Amino acid sequence: MRWNLRLPAANRGVWQASDLQRLLAERGLVVSRGKMSHLWSGQPASIKLADPKVICTGLGCEVGELLIPEPETVPRHETGEADQSAAGERPAPRVVSRRRDGRSLPPT
Repeated sequence: MRWNLRLPAANRGVWQASDLQRLLAERGLVVSRGKMSHLWSGQPASIKLADPKVICTGLGCEVGELLIPEPETVPRHETGEADQSAAGERPAPRVVSRRRDGRSLPPT
């Protein structure tokens, strides 16, 4: 996911982080200068799930405008016998169940 706050803010006439910070504070979301800087720069370290709701309410936008999916950045991992043999990996060893009291199980 890519964080995209500046474009929705600019589309609504909010050009500075301090203006957005005041707008959010009016709606009950008090954001520190440091966190606001990260939100505004496009690289927030973390964000609560409730925060985009308040931001979208303040800006009159949709969450899809703030969070843009980037599926091409997710590495693909395909499993299967063809992949294992191509990579030269051995199949996983067979799991053998054992009793906890030390006695062996009957033969199968």
